[in-house]
Amino acid sequence: MKHSAGILLYTEGMDVLLVHPGGPHNSLRDVWSIPKGEFDPGDEIPYDAAVREFHEETGFTLDKNDRPLFIGSQQQSPYKTVHVFAIRKYMDVSEAHSNTFQMEWNGILQEFPEVDRFEWFTLDE
Repeated sequence: MKHSAGILLYTEGMDVLLVHPGGPHNSLRDVWSIPKGEFDPGDEIPYDAAVREFHEETGFTLDKNDRPLFIGSQQQSPYKTVHVFAIRKYMDVSEAHSNTFQMEWNGILQEFPEVDRFEWFTLDE
């Protein structure tokens, strides 16, 4: 079983920060998610993994005063469980940036952002 952990950032007005996965496989897909990533439960606790992944995917660092609310764990597939923490905080998405990954695409080793878009959504959206 694989495990992922992520942060759902939300504002006082209940807007939520979602990210769009980068890379050529996702460029035409309208798929949005919270910043999250895999971790090994034997090596890292879920909240630490969520904070690490949030930083890697947004470039933002959460501080010690941010108080997380554990929302829960959800089995996303028969092979993966996602652990989600919510934090009320606003961040300017114009300052967001993601780490990158390399993959072979069209026979050439290329570099792509792990996340290519960052956006605040209302709960209705």
